[in-house]
Amino acid sequence: MKTPKIIESTGHLETALVRFGPSAIEGTGGFARAPISRGTRVIEYKGERISKAESLVRCEASNPFIFNLDGETDLDGSVEWNPARFLNHSCDPNCDAELIENHIWIVANRDIAEGEEITFDYGYDWEDYKDHPCDCGAANCFGFIVSADLRIPKKL
Repeated sequence: MKTPKIIESTGHLETALVRFGPSAIEGTGGFARAPISRGTRVIEYKGERISKAESLVRCEASNPFIFNLDGETDLDGSVEWNPARFLNHSCDPNCDAELIENHIWIVANRDIAEGEEITFDYGYDWEDYKDHPCDCGAANCFGFIVSADLRIPKKL
């Protein structure tokens, strides 16, 4: 699949599948321009490839846009040419971030309706979790941006 081209339309950044605009979750978000089928590569999360040492420096400076690529390299998505950085976290996301052939893709984990906000689980750990409150609006919202596999289930 080719990487969607970034286009300008009505003053807003867009790709073939995603338009960006105000989000009810937080700031700017990405929204489906048309129905998207499960398994579709929605948008590539692009950025500067950096060493683990440089990644640590940037993380300590509160850069939230870094993805692990491999044992030696990370991806810093805080660059202007990465519109995927505007996608919001959700505790019940409709996409997953997947490492495919050394690229990070945001991939639909279910069918997504036209106009629906594109979200994924940021996968944050417990460190400084109180600095990352979540108000995503999902029925299962954990209250903080913490990876789903680290969340403690609520008691019934």
